[in-house]
Amino acid sequence: MLLTEMFNKKTTMPDPQNALPGRETEIPTAARHFVNGHPLKGPYPAGYKQVLFGMGCFWGAERLLWQIPGVYVTAAGYSGGFTRNPTYQETTTGLTGHTEVVLVVYDPAKVSLAELLKVFFEEHDPTQGMRQGNDVGTTYRSAIYVEDDAQLAEAIAARDAFQAALAKAGHKGRITTEIARAGAFYFADADHQQYLAKNPNGYCGLRGTGVSCAI
Repeated sequence: MLLTEMFNKKTTMPDPQNALPGRETEIPTAARHFVNGHPLKGPYPAGYKQVLFGMGCFWGAERLLWQIPGVYVTAAGYSGGFTRNPTYQETTTGLTGHTEVVLVVYDPAKVSLAELLKVFFEEHDPTQGMRQGNDVGTTYRSAIYVEDDAQLAEAIAARDAFQAALAKAGHKGRITTEIARAGAFYFADADHQQYLAKNPNGYCGLRGTGVSCAI
């Protein structure tokens, strides 16, 4: 009974009034990106854009994204939930409502949102609901959180294009990616930032569907 309740709690979004309260103080994190040295929290160069991608465990997703030419900085963190300044331990309970995401700050003159969305849809399985592979829970749901209406429309169009590609390839799953305007983003603690650069043999749960996204 206890295991069933724990599983259901992790795969069901909490009500805002039942979410963990969190705290007013930010969780300390790294000052600079471990790989490229850019300031993790900015200031970022003028004209650069931001998007948040939830692709399951943020370790492997962040490594994938920081390697894309034109990406200025990446950061692991939490978004899409209710708890203020959550800790990693709090998010894993499923009682914060957050999903693990990667903040991507990019130069639109060097890499387009369309190119980033193509990587997003191809490099994880966006049809799994509250999980990615063996990683189960609300914190592992697929998500795209954007900063403006133009990005929102582009993300929705990319989702629809990839859904058509999945169907054409015989994949019966329906995309469950949450697409919305970004709310608060909370940086994860320093240990989780660029984790796989510091721990090259660490866990990476990224698994795509094998279907190409024709964007």
